[in-house]
Amino acid sequence: MKTTSKIKTAATGLAVLMALSACGAAASNDAQDSRTSNTSDISAGIQPDPAAVALLPQSYKDKGELTVAMDLHYPPTTFLAEDNTTAIGLNPDIARLIAKKLGLKLKFEDTKFDTIVPGIDGGRYDFTATTMSKTEERLAVLDMIDYFKAGSSVAVAAGNPLKLTMETLCGKNIAVTAGSTGQLKRLPALSEQTCTSKGQPEIHAVTLPNVQEALTQLHSKRIDGILYDTTALGWAAKQQPESFDLLGRVNVGSSDVTAIGVKKGSPLTPALQKAIQSVLETPEYKKSLETWGLESGAITDAKLN
Repeated sequence: MKTTSKIKTAATGLAVLMALSACGAAASNDAQDSRTSNTSDISAGIQPDPAAVALLPQSYKDKGELTVAMDLHYPPTTFLAEDNTTAIGLNPDIARLIAKKLGLKLKFEDTKFDTIVPGIDGGRYDFTATTMSKTEERLAVLDMIDYFKAGSSVAVAAGNPLKLTMETLCGKNIAVTAGSTGQLKRLPALSEQTCTSKGQPEIHAVTLPNVQEALTQLHSKRIDGILYDTTALGWAAKQQPESFDLLGRVNVGSSDVTAIGVKKGSPLTPALQKAIQSVLETPEYKKSLETWGLESGAITDAKLN
C-alpha cells in the first residue's frame, strides 16, 4: 500500500493527509500515538456466545472463517497500524469481536468503499463493518444490523477564509468520497434544503476517491470544503490542530446510525445479529469506543433493518 509518509513535502496539507492516513496517523507534533502502534487483539479474551453459534449455518462452521470487507483508509474507525499490515480502529475491533462470538476466525479484505456492496451481493465477502449508513439502495441488497452512531460534518480551510456557513454553501465546490452516504444522500439533501428549494444554485459535488485527495485539494484551494465522516474529521483535527475548521454536522438525507452489512436474506444474518447484540453488551465494545474517542457513538440495540 502506498503511504503518505513517502511523499516528500512539508506542506500543511500533507500534515492533515498524514493524520488521516494509515501509517501517518501516529504523527502529531513529533509524538507517537500509542494507539496506532498497538496491534493487540481486543477480542483475545472473548468466548463464543452459544446462542449465536447455534444460529450459525453449518457451512460456516465447516469453513471456520468469516471474510469481512473494509476500506482500510479511514481513521479512527478503519485503518492500518504503523506496521502497515494490522487492521485497527473501531470497525476491525467490532469485526474481531463478532467473529469470536461466533467461534470463527476472521479474514480482512481491504476493499474500496464503493465496491463493497457489489462484492457482498456477488458473494465475494461475508459481511462488512465499515461505518456504512443505511440507505434505501443498500437495504435493497443488504441486511443491515446497527452497531454504532456516526454522522457527517463539513470541513473548510483553516480560518474559514471564505466565511462559509452551513447555509452559504450554495454554488460552492464540496468534496465527497465515491460511493459514500455523503455523495449519495447527505450532500444532495443539504443542497435541496438550503439552496435549490430557496432558488439558490445547488452545491456542486466534487466526487473524489478518498478523503486524502479531498484534503489535498482543500489545501490547494481547488475545492471549498469537504463533507465527510464526523469521526474521521474529529480524529484528524486532534492529530493536526488548526489544519482545517469544522462548520457543523449534516443531519439530513440519511440516518446517522451505521450498520453491519450482509447479503440480503443471507442464512448468516440471524447469527450475525445475535453476535452483534452480544458484542454491544461487552466491556470490550465500550473499551474500543473509548480507545478511538468515539464514546458518543455507543448504541445498545443491534436492530436488523
